[in-house]
Amino acid sequence: MARRNSAERSTKRAAVAVAPSATGIGALWLALIPTSILACFGVIDRVYSTPRLLAGFAGAVAVLVVFFVFLYRQVESSGRKITYEFAPRPVHYVQFAMQAALYAYWGWYWRQVYQDLFLIGAQIVFAYALDMLICWSRRDKYVLGFGPVPIVVSANLFLWFKDDWFFLQFLLIAVALLGKEFIKWTRDGHRTHIFNPSAFALFLFSVVLLATRSTDLTWGVQIATTFHRPPHIYLEIFFLGLVVQALFRVTLVTLSSAAALYALNLWYTSTTGDYQFIDSNIPVAVFLGLHLLTTDPATSPRRDLGKIIFGALYGAGAFYAYTLLKMIDGPEFYDKLLIVPFLNLGVKGLDHLSDAVADRFKSLTAALRARPRALNFAWMGVWAGLFVTMTASGFLVKGTEHPGSKPELWGHLCEKGRTSACPTWINILRGKCQEDSAADCLALGNTLEAGKYVKKDTVEAGVTLGRSCDSGLKDACISLLEYMRKEGTDPLASACDRGDGAGCFVLGSLFSAGAGVPKNPDMAFELFRKSCDVGWPRGCGRLGLSYLLGQGVRPNPGLAIANFEKGCQGKNAASCLEAAQFYQAEKSRPIAKALARDRLQQACDLGLQAACQAGVKSASTETTSR
Repeated sequence: MARRNSAERSTKRAAVAVAPSATGIGALWLALIPTSILACFGVIDRVYSTPRLLAGFAGAVAVLVVFFVFLYRQVESSGRKITYEFAPRPVHYVQFAMQAALYAYWGWYWRQVYQDLFLIGAQIVFAYALDMLICWSRRDKYVLGFGPVPIVVSANLFLWFKDDWFFLQFLLIAVALLGKEFIKWTRDGHRTHIFNPSAFALFLFSVVLLATRSTDLTWGVQIATTFHRPPHIYLEIFFLGLVVQALFRVTLVTLSSAAALYALNLWYTSTTGDYQFIDSNIPVAVFLGLHLLTTDPATSPRRDLGKIIFGALYGAGAFYAYTLLKMIDGPEFYDKLLIVPFLNLGVKGLDHLSDAVADRFKSLTAALRARPRALNFAWMGVWAGLFVTMTASGFLVKGTEHPGSKPELWGHLCEKGRTSACPTWINILRGKCQEDSAADCLALGNTLEAGKYVKKDTVEAGVTLGRSCDSGLKDACISLLEYMRKEGTDPLASACDRGDGAGCFVLGSLFSAGAGVPKNPDMAFELFRKSCDVGWPRGCGRLGLSYLLGQGVRPNPGLAIANFEKGCQGKNAASCLEAAQFYQAEKSRPIAKALARDRLQQACDLGLQAACQAGVKSASTETTSR
């Protein structure tokens, strides 16, 4: 009787949770709520002041409105009754809570995350509207819950597009939702989606970006590298993962993934004497992937043996995908994004294999299946033991603490004849140069210009030497002048003509200073403008300086600060500092002091020590004046 009463109460609670909230065509109007909210994002200053970003939002709204009108007419003519019900699923809101905690910690060390939170919110709003419309185009009832939220939040943990290409972010989310809705199979008697939605979209976009060599349209590299900034990020991911593992019994997937990566790394280092991954033995983004991309209960195996094999294949797949990406000179951060859909396709086979093994050893597996929850907690204990072992042994050190992150190691191996180390050395130097390390830009430029250990590349050499010189490194400026004496302007001009903003900027800097070429402010101004137009943030900052000082153009303070701000929005620290100095000179404007302080902080957060020192000095001056 007690059991029956409990079942009745559960049924009543379920009925309350999923009772239809509206009927008739009127429910369709619900889709206009998120559509209208998405349209309101257009009044945000960053969206409104960035034409291509604004166009991306306008395009997304237009697609939703057209879809709504089409569906409205179809429903009205057919006489269908559109309904929706509210039925949140724990797997969705628990995932979102865990992901939100990760964003909060990561964003504290990379403020780009906080600055782009409203863009993630816009994607969530877009996802809700599109999800409703897709569902109602195929059936009459929409289940309203948190389903679209973890799809968006998960995708943005691995890849998001820069402002000028943000319309592709909406497309990525649309692909994820369409894949979930249309690519299905029957599993254990139920129709369900085959692929992890975010992993499916990330895979497709990764393939296209790799094929077109268009990774620079995204923040993908920066996302992967900035995950290493928070000092205890592995520990946070581990504890957040325990919550999901305890609730949904996916521990074996994570455990076997980590164990595979642990074993493969130890084998590789003992065999070769170097490291597979550059700045950690298990990159943070890969470690996040084995907690997030592989543990979706709907797209991962449901039997224990299947989970073990599935997880191990993810670990091995990420390990060897990294090798493949190095061979084709592709950005290695795609490693964890290229394998999950293939694993999703194999889950039915893995479960069948698990059942066959279970039938063969019935006496053993029957006892294990009798207490699945207790067994899951036991596996959680094993996983905790492995994590403690990896942490205590130093296996999970990252960033500059990891020996593989030091270019000197790979440079030494390359010079000693280990040819496989040479591409790694160059890639490390490239990554550090992209993070505005002047010394590494200089080393990269000199190595590419010499062509002794790697293929000679006079174009990239000139660009990187120019970037290093712009950072104030005297030796780099000397090397750049020597480069100009030998190579002339042709390599940089060729790069600029191909739309390389950095090449335009470096060549403009040379004409502006008269370094190695006749001084020509007019030519410099045009090159800076071209650099900015193709999206090179430092070119915008230097264009602003031309407007401010009247170099090659009539002085125009308004256009000067507009370009300083554009460069700063593009995460160029020097442009942020120039904007701060402009505001500091505008003492008559009350808001200028606050803006100057904000821009100094942005430049400091981006790693410009001069800005950090200026910020401390400014704060000290303000305190003294009080």
